[in-house]
Amino acid sequence: MKDFTATEYSLETIATGRMFEDEGWTLDDSRCDCPSLVRARYGKKQLDARDVSEGIYRFCDWMPVRRVLKGSCAPVTYKSEKLAAHLGLDNLYITFNGYFPEKGARMTTCSFKETEAYTVCGRMQGDMGKVLVVASAGNTARAFAKVCSENHIPLLLSVPEDNLDALWFEGPLNDCVKLIVSQKGGDYFDAIHLSNLALRSPRFVAEGGAKNIARRDGMGTTVLSAATFIGRIPDYYFQAVGSGTGAIAAWEANLRLIGDGRFGSNKMKLMVSQNAPFAPMYHAWKADSRELPPYDDDRARRDVEIIDAKVLSNRKPPYGLRGGLYDALKDTDGEMLVATNEEARQAAELFEKLEGIDIHPAPAVAVATLIAAVREGRVAKDKTVMLNITGGGEKRFKSGKTLWYLRPSYVFDFNPDPDDVVRKAEGLFAQ
Repeated sequence: MKDFTATEYSLETIATGRMFEDEGWTLDDSRCDCPSLVRARYGKKQLDARDVSEGIYRFCDWMPVRRVLKGSCAPVTYKSEKLAAHLGLDNLYITFNGYFPEKGARMTTCSFKETEAYTVCGRMQGDMGKVLVVASAGNTARAFAKVCSENHIPLLLSVPEDNLDALWFEGPLNDCVKLIVSQKGGDYFDAIHLSNLALRSPRFVAEGGAKNIARRDGMGTTVLSAATFIGRIPDYYFQAVGSGTGAIAAWEANLRLIGDGRFGSNKMKLMVSQNAPFAPMYHAWKADSRELPPYDDDRARRDVEIIDAKVLSNRKPPYGLRGGLYDALKDTDGEMLVATNEEARQAAELFEKLEGIDIHPAPAVAVATLIAAVREGRVAKDKTVMLNITGGGEKRFKSGKTLWYLRPSYVFDFNPDPDDVVRKAEGLFAQ
């Protein structure tokens, strides 16, 4: 870990356009009277991508980081041959986030959530004096646990108990990483609720999710990887979404690339997808509604149990707020798509057969919807298509290894006593 001076930037409130300075961990604009994201406006308009040896920090011109952390890897983009030929596409580019050493991809958590963790933790000041709190359905927790463990950053994770199998690692983690979980039968929303109770204590600070500019600008490096490799902004962007934060980040990176002036002036058509039957954003978009439809808690938990891509199960995504996914889709003439478990499984098998690497259920949903979109004639064969594989290579990475699993310190029910949560969470970090 070393000191790092970030590129100069200010914050802009999407709803009002108000510009103001970052106080260090600003997540929203206290002067804005409606829900809105804030966006980083960087002083450096043209991106100077550094050597790949610098990991994700090769794109630090457009990342609000104060320090460089060890162990990072940037997304890797390559031109598809076999899948492209199978689909009849001339210009299919795959941005791979995971473990695919033949392509130079070495994210050891096998997920693009590493792009978030390295930038969020890099934004933190070393003397912040707070314990970072992260709620996750699995992959985000694994990424933050790795980064915080390797860089000795205190971290409290909150995860659904049903998703504990996602918390695998090569070896034991540093004791600075602690885990609490919501009882079996819960989902990501329950984990968020539990983390919010812990955040009543002044000892903790929220990572912030989509509100954190570092999270979004870290995820936006997928598009920076693609554009710098291809030499232009793609025409289409395919990704599966749970919160939609990655797609929002892609849109914002696209806008910065337009401002750069060297990559074209087009806006990628966002083609984002959910795993049926858990598809609240899909249903809202089809109804042309900024508001999500009502979703009964029990039905939502049941639908989460059904889907393969558990990481796509966010019941309270940043969809309708200003600068959220609804606005991103409108601005790019995008579409919300949906794929079933069976369609995604078939897509995953096809991808591994043709591209030579296994992928997670979430990107398999994106592949399935790309296949359908091409079949239905919604993507012309000569268009430049970016497929964001948000996780893969896990089977390859785990092969021959004995894994270590992070176990929870406490299991809480769906409606725990807030004081009990605070007391136990604080106790985990007692000096």
